[in-house]
Amino acid sequence: MRIVILGAGQAAASMAARLRAQGHSGPLTVIGAEPAAPYQRPPLSKAYLLGQMGLDRLILRAPDWWTGQQIDLRLSEAALRIDRDARTVTTDKGTHAYDALALTLGAAPRRLPAAMGGDLPGTYVIRDLADVDALAPQMQPGRRLVVIGGGYIGLEAAAVACKLGLSVTVVEAAPRILGRVAASQTADMVRALHVAHGVTILEGTGISRITGDDQATGVALTDGRQIEADLVIQGIGVLPRTDLAAEAGLALDNGIATDAQGRTSDPAIWAAGDCASFPHQGTQLRLESVGGAIDMAECVADNMLGQGRTYVPKPWFWSDQFDAKLQMAGLNTGQDRIVARPGAGDHGGSVWYFRQGRLIAVDALNNPRAYMIGKRLIEAGRSPSPEELSTAPDLKALL
Repeated sequence: MRIVILGAGQAAASMAARLRAQGHSGPLTVIGAEPAAPYQRPPLSKAYLLGQMGLDRLILRAPDWWTGQQIDLRLSEAALRIDRDARTVTTDKGTHAYDALALTLGAAPRRLPAAMGGDLPGTYVIRDLADVDALAPQMQPGRRLVVIGGGYIGLEAAAVACKLGLSVTVVEAAPRILGRVAASQTADMVRALHVAHGVTILEGTGISRITGDDQATGVALTDGRQIEADLVIQGIGVLPRTDLAAEAGLALDNGIATDAQGRTSDPAIWAAGDCASFPHQGTQLRLESVGGAIDMAECVADNMLGQGRTYVPKPWFWSDQFDAKLQMAGLNTGQDRIVARPGAGDHGGSVWYFRQGRLIAVDALNNPRAYMIGKRLIEAGRSPSPEELSTAPDLKALL
């Protein structure tokens, strides 16, 4: 069986390794548009941008591993179209036949429209190596940075810039930062952390455009204010890469739609990672996380080989900002009650999410103990009551 994997990120590397580990000995090709071998993305907005981690430490597998596993890793090669009838993929360098095809195409950063200055020189996004390699030299002490978007990527970039000596303003159009992903109690802890380090955060504040003619010079706010800037980072989320799938006529629903095993609407084509959605509680859920990419990719690899496994997500996420670590487990969608517990230090604590009396998620800032206990409870399907949680003198007793 000839297997081709399109996209060469975390999901592709995990899928390829799993296929070989599970005994697939046939031809295996991984095709990626970037020049670098599959690498970790999370450190890009943290240690790599800070200059504390080099490309050698980002790379997931050494070159000789790919050779030793007899995997044809093809880099700087862009997929152009999928011919489902002929079962071929055409790239800018040739044609590849497949018996099974996996799409691990990831997601692309959103930008403001060009009419709003979204593509002006001096504006940056953070998604891949090229993005951060372009941004890093501009992060000079004393320069003024405006970050558009108060999600994880924007806040991580703000923290790094602040550490590097820039003057930083974060502008969030929603009523508060982390509005899409976390409770107000978590946002309060993270906001306090940033303000303590000198970051200016403007919430409930829209942007009418990035200013400048041939170079970004700042942002114009919808309330009439102008903020001058030497550079602007757009951290306004990502969109799943679905163009190839759409042109091939595959079903889309919050990404490339798959069934519970990771198979798309074409039985010979599979999908995993940030580009793919899967059935979860009556909807098509898509996870943007390293853990999700690895777990789903490994499940899809098993199912390509006929194991018939249902993908059951065990979501976990993390975000490093300044010297603080925010760790999250579970999915907080549909929560109807929140219990907050204080932490030991100035910037720390935990936020616990319940739905109909059951624990569904936990956020922990500088509180690894709360995170680990919450994660274990959620994954075991066990739940203390909100009252037990709020009054427990020691979280370990909940186990």
